[in-house]
Amino acid sequence: MDDTSAPVKTLSDLANLADYSLTDTLTPDPEATRDGIDHAPRQVFSGHYVPVNPTPIKDPRYIAHSQTFFKELGFDDTLATSEDFMRMFSGDASELPKPLRTHGWATGYALSIYGTEYYQQCPFQTGNGYGDGRAISILEANINGQRWEMQLKGGGRTPYCRGADGRAVLRSSIREFLAQEHMYALGVPTSRSLTLYTSKSETVKRPWFNQGSYSRDPEVMIEEDVAITTRVAPSFLRVGQIELFGRRARKQEHPKALEELEQIVLHLIEREYSDVIEPLLPLEEKVLLLAIHFRSRLTSLVANWIRVGYCQGNFNSDNTAVGGFTLDYGPFGFIDMFDPKYQPWTGGGVHFSFLNQPQAAERNFHMFYSALKPLVASNPDVAAQLDAIRQGFDKVMDEKMEKMWAAKLGLRTFDEPLFRELFMLMVQTHVDYTIFFRELSSLPKEISPLQKSFYDETFLTEELLKRWTEWLEKWKSLIDAATSEERASLSEQMKRVNPKYTLREWFLVPAYQQAENGDYTLIHELQEVMTHPYDEQSIEIEEKYYRAKPAHFFDIAGISHVSCSS
Repeated sequence: MDDTSAPVKTLSDLANLADYSLTDTLTPDPEATRDGIDHAPRQVFSGHYVPVNPTPIKDPRYIAHSQTFFKELGFDDTLATSEDFMRMFSGDASELPKPLRTHGWATGYALSIYGTEYYQQCPFQTGNGYGDGRAISILEANINGQRWEMQLKGGGRTPYCRGADGRAVLRSSIREFLAQEHMYALGVPTSRSLTLYTSKSETVKRPWFNQGSYSRDPEVMIEEDVAITTRVAPSFLRVGQIELFGRRARKQEHPKALEELEQIVLHLIEREYSDVIEPLLPLEEKVLLLAIHFRSRLTSLVANWIRVGYCQGNFNSDNTAVGGFTLDYGPFGFIDMFDPKYQPWTGGGVHFSFLNQPQAAERNFHMFYSALKPLVASNPDVAAQLDAIRQGFDKVMDEKMEKMWAAKLGLRTFDEPLFRELFMLMVQTHVDYTIFFRELSSLPKEISPLQKSFYDETFLTEELLKRWTEWLEKWKSLIDAATSEERASLSEQMKRVNPKYTLREWFLVPAYQQAENGDYTLIHELQEVMTHPYDEQSIEIEEKYYRAKPAHFFDIAGISHVSCSS
């Protein structure tokens, strides 16, 4: 990749960095239109992508950009509000400086839910109509030695839209914009946020909840402002995407099915694993290394999610980035009161709940492994090695989880009896997950500081308090911190593992409610607080954002649980 350290002050500066590897090296849908006007649902039988023009939102208005990411990219902050940049990243590709292209691209993918193949979500019941329905990539660029793909979420209809309008609403766009940069600040691999624009005049209808409702299902249709957030990643290749081509090769759906699978797997390796997989290796060796490295990244990712209290909600194979980072911020949530079965999405069920995420990851890895199998089927020895990598997933996942729990507890090695006892106490006492571990990071000498994390002390019996005290004494006997200097060092180390601030849903609701009236103050405040989640901040910020969830928010629709409608 070319390296550049020159600042990007204009859209023309950005244009000079364009390098469209996916569309230049992979195969377009042979039935695609030449002009990119391809916005009605249809079957896509072959090819790796569909060229499609984004649909601009009307009268775009700037809300926010990621100053952190702009600085990393070398972008001048004024770029976010410049007229031509705003046009491009609000969906208007009609007037772009060369070599930027007016056509974006959308990709198809398969759907698996917890390791089961599904076809009925495709409008044609074939799997050939499921894919990016409102996400359109518009640029690949080499910036400071790193390839980035930029994608408009809410950029309009594509052939995969399944009859929907191709839009994202302001509410969900704010959530995604803030969550991506928060996760990055937490040290969790993630796609990134670039910009957030809304429309001054365009709205769409979405199903939602009545105010104060306890309903699990949306009850009314509401009018909402549309928005486009630009998310950025090294690639947006998903397990479901590789799976689509794996299915086609397995079923020999067309003469080039196996060739297309090989092409996209090699492209994936080049985009996401070129630092660890040599380009001159034989294909079969590359496939084995890919499986090993993706297994490592996926297990680390899920352990990190649980470390910071994040639940993906809808952890299907099509929401799993093969680069091993957090991809889709749909019905996600950060846990308040500790519950192993916490699930922010009303349609998710226990299989995608908080502490079942390692099992869900294992099912998604199985679908990835299944997609790779046609590439090694002719060599029994290599196929057996791939099987062994697949069978080793649980062991690797367990190791990552034990290491993560040990780090949260400030221990050199995982102590299972101590952890299991804590687990039961946290459930029985209704503990706030984030506050508990942050308070523990201060190495309390007795139980009272930890009680800041207890939601309801009215049932806190003398017996339960005794058990907590006994647990704390056991924990103190295991931590390796005898001197005051060692205690200070361990405390600081634990505070780098256990965040003080997480992006709880009840923080987000007033931010997007105010944004509906053109007031973006809370968005900017949350952006500042949540990009420094491990820091001690002002007393005012601590009082506002370092506290347990108020009782009257529990079980309220749109706060304690969300739908997947926008």
